[in-house]
Amino acid sequence: MEVNLQTQAPLFCRRAFLERTHLKITPRFASFSHGRSSHSSLWSKEYNTIGVSFRIVANADDSRRKPRKSSSTRPKGHASKELMLKTTMGKYMRKKDRIQTNNAEKDNLSSSSSTIRKTDTSEEQEIKLSPVISENDENVEVEKTILTSKHSAMVMKDGVEGDQRFIGINEDLLAESEAEDNVDESIVARKWADVIDSDVSVESETQDETDEDVSDSEYTKSELEIDAQLYKLELEDLADENFVRGNKIFVCPKLVKPNQEIEVFLNKSISPLKGESDVFIMGAFNDWKWKSFTKKLSKTELKGDWWSCRLHVPNEAYKIDFVFFNGGIVYENNDMNDFMVPVKGGLSLSAFEDFLLEEKRGELERLAAEEAEKKRQANEQRRIEEEKAATEANRAQARAEIVRRRELILSVMKKATRSSENVWSIEPSDFKDGELVRLYYNRSSGPLARSKELWIHGGYNNWKDELSFVGKLFPSLKRDGDWFHAHVLVPHGSLVLDWVIADGPPESATSYDNNKLEDFHAIVPKSLPEERYWVEKEQHIFIELEKQRKLREEALRIKAKKTAQMKAETKRKTVETYLLAQKHVVYTEPLDVQAGSIVTVLYNPSNTVLNGKPEVWFRCSFNHWTHRSGTLPPQRMLPADGGSHLKATVKVPLDAYSMDFVFSEKEDGGIFDNKSGMDYHIPVFGGVAKEPPMHIVHVAIEMAPIAKADFDIDQVESMDMGIL
Repeated sequence: MEVNLQTQAPLFCRRAFLERTHLKITPRFASFSHGRSSHSSLWSKEYNTIGVSFRIVANADDSRRKPRKSSSTRPKGHASKELMLKTTMGKYMRKKDRIQTNNAEKDNLSSSSSTIRKTDTSEEQEIKLSPVISENDENVEVEKTILTSKHSAMVMKDGVEGDQRFIGINEDLLAESEAEDNVDESIVARKWADVIDSDVSVESETQDETDEDVSDSEYTKSELEIDAQLYKLELEDLADENFVRGNKIFVCPKLVKPNQEIEVFLNKSISPLKGESDVFIMGAFNDWKWKSFTKKLSKTELKGDWWSCRLHVPNEAYKIDFVFFNGGIVYENNDMNDFMVPVKGGLSLSAFEDFLLEEKRGELERLAAEEAEKKRQANEQRRIEEEKAATEANRAQARAEIVRRRELILSVMKKATRSSENVWSIEPSDFKDGELVRLYYNRSSGPLARSKELWIHGGYNNWKDELSFVGKLFPSLKRDGDWFHAHVLVPHGSLVLDWVIADGPPESATSYDNNKLEDFHAIVPKSLPEERYWVEKEQHIFIELEKQRKLREEALRIKAKKTAQMKAETKRKTVETYLLAQKHVVYTEPLDVQAGSIVTVLYNPSNTVLNGKPEVWFRCSFNHWTHRSGTLPPQRMLPADGGSHLKATVKVPLDAYSMDFVFSEKEDGGIFDNKSGMDYHIPVFGGVAKEPPMHIVHVAIEMAPIAKADFDIDQVESMDMGIL
């Protein structure tokens, strides 16, 4: 169904559209007059017509529709992304004719699809022209012919059934119309409000929700395509420019910065590598001192014979040095001068040298740690091997000791018996080690028949532990005759008991009955099995030997540690004594100068040739005046806190091993205090550079073994160790 509504005000009235923008307007261009133009007679009298027809479509089922979205600012919608894309392109289209041509073609294509675009400061609004929507279902079309000669509002819509959105207005024309017309805009707004607030709902959406948002992946892809196109154009310009100038190489970007990917180009056609199939780049950074590299170049699509490869510029770089070669002996090295590309914003030369020193110190510390670990592992391995060898030696020694003892005991056991008739006996006859037995002795059987006291001096296993038991014998009442007895505790591990009889205890005995120098021996009947006994004895001997060895090794370690501490302390005291010996003239704070630290030099001119001088200047260098940085600028010394000392502060470099300085009365010279021509020198500790060793030459009239007449040669040979 279609109804005609009479529009009460021209569409170019700005406020009416801004207050009620939910309109779907279908413009038609044709030679007029339209069949329904009679309803616009009020306007046609006041305005000249140009034959533009608009159709206002209202949907009858407005009450069943979901709420409409606002068409105001859309930061993430289609319009904002398209605007960003156009802005990015616009930056470079002014520079590149080719991109301008492409843009013109795109504009023509846009015009052919009946699309007119306008960008506002707050948002991008679009009004698209589209065919008239067919009259079907319950759609109600309100068509109004608006004919103006001077004021025309160009609108565009996207014909989408269902939910549609009014996108934009030609605001330039609207502004112009506001300035020239005297129409009461409040009346127009009210009349349009009456139309829109009627029972008919005006459709306002021009695009479906699925068409509003452009996916991030598509947008990113478009950006990458633009960047690639622009990069290619920039490379073409650089290639043409450098080819005209006759340059063999160029880099992109022109301004090289740290931590950046660059591309290096070589014109092979004007280099010695012209006929080579393979081209490589070999180089390093910072005068060939940092991170060398070698990469293969590939043919580019640029006009000419340009080859290229990509390089990463490290943060520490201030210059790139490189040459090209064919992988063999043919080189392009810029006429023996090498190629060089400066890096802007990187480290300075002095900062890079300090960085190298830090790296070198770190490397030395790492190497020292690795060397210490290797030494520790070697010492540990040597200790293990030595311990293994010592253990084997102790075990062999224990085994040899057991063999010796076993032979002796076997010889004794051959003489041992359970008893000797009318001489001695043991009760009980079957006993074992650890038991208490009673030993009987017949005094009248031996040389102690007239002794008043009888004592037993005993041991076991061929007197293994010398005296193991001592006791006095008492007369026996159980036996007839001159029998005496004593209680004996059989020692543990006894195979055989050994004893003699004396007339007193060990410290006062004078007469002995030792079985005619053979001693008395008795077998222990219930002793341990012989093999088991000897195995246990061997292990016991081995354990004792191991304890003794460990005690000796611990004593040696303690002695070595104490010796090292004494040497370090002696060296420290020697250096301290040397430094303090000239404290009345000059000394430093701290006294122990470390590389990489800041040191304060204190000088007392009252004890030198500069006594009474109004100024004192400090001149310093390092490593016996041979340091890479040369002599530092003269520094005027300032009064120290209290006393007559003056002070100056200096930063000690990391590669210093000696601090050398003199003093003068003026900045440009004058009288110098240089310690009578010897200069002042203070050792520096902890530096990455080591002082060159001192070489000693001996001059003598004799040299063994070529010529030796007397003892002079021996003294010459001993001087090395004495000096060390």
